[in-house]
Formats: sequence, structure tokens, C-alpha cells
Amino acid sequence: MPRNLQVILSEDLSNVGASGELVKVKPGYARNFLLPRGLASMASKENVRRVEHEKRVAVARTQKQRAEAQAVAQKLAGVKVSIQAQVGEGSKLYGSITSRDVEQALALLGHVVDRRKIIMDAIKELGTHQVPIKIAAGVDATVEVEVVPRA
Repeated sequence: MPRNLQVILSEDLSNVGASGELVKVKPGYARNFLLPRGLASMASKENVRRVEHEKRVAVARTQKQRAEAQAVAQKLAGVKVSIQAQVGEGSKLYGSITSRDVEQALALLGHVVDRRKIIMDAIKELGTHQVPIKIAAGVDATVEVEVVPRA
């Protein structure tokens, strides 16, 4: 009986390895724990090839999504949005400008942005404000929001 078996992990396991990794484990651990629970599969040539292919596809997909996110960030880089709001004494707003308001203003200009990606606190006064938008991991854009009084 072999001392160690090679298996391909299906999930991240602490003290064993990451998902998709080829690791050596004791035969009893593989036979009694990993394989029955679907946490790993035997490391045949076919399975190793399949996992390597899936990794290449995942890397290509990630690069494509990142390129698309950078294109969106470039489009948003110079965008300036004007939002009208009711104003009280001392340039204080009745209510506030939220990410939903910024999302709607961007949509009117033809830029579709999910409001959950707009990172901002509520704006409560008139003026020009810089609002960051997190488009993807490591890809950010900043939009200039000008709050003006409603006529």
C-alpha cells in the first residue's frame, strides 16, 4: 500500500491546501474523509488536465473582467454630475444626497453603475464633492458630484 496518495482538492482546506491544488495525503484520510465528502478527487492524468484547464479558463475570465472594469473606469474618470436639492438656511440641504441619487444622475448621462459600488457618505451640503466608485477589485474611478439648489 502506498504511503501517500495524490489528490486534487475541490475546496480550500486548512492545513491541507487550496482548491484545485494537487496534494499528497495519507491513504486513509483520502479514502475515509476527503473522497466520500467530495472534498477531493483522485489525481489521475485526466483529472489533473481538467483542473489545469479550469484554472486557465478562470484566469482568462478574470483578465477579461478586469479589462472591462478598466474601460468603465476610464469612461467615468472625467464625468461631472449635477444634482439639484432643496436648500434651507446656511446652505444645508433638506434631506441628503445618497448613492441612489448619484446612481440615477449617472444613468441619465448613460453610465450604468450599481449603487452598492458607489462608496460615499450622505452629502448634506451644497458644493462640489468627489465620490469614489469601486468598479472591481483594484479598479476605482472618481466622479465629481455638484450639489446645486433647486430653483
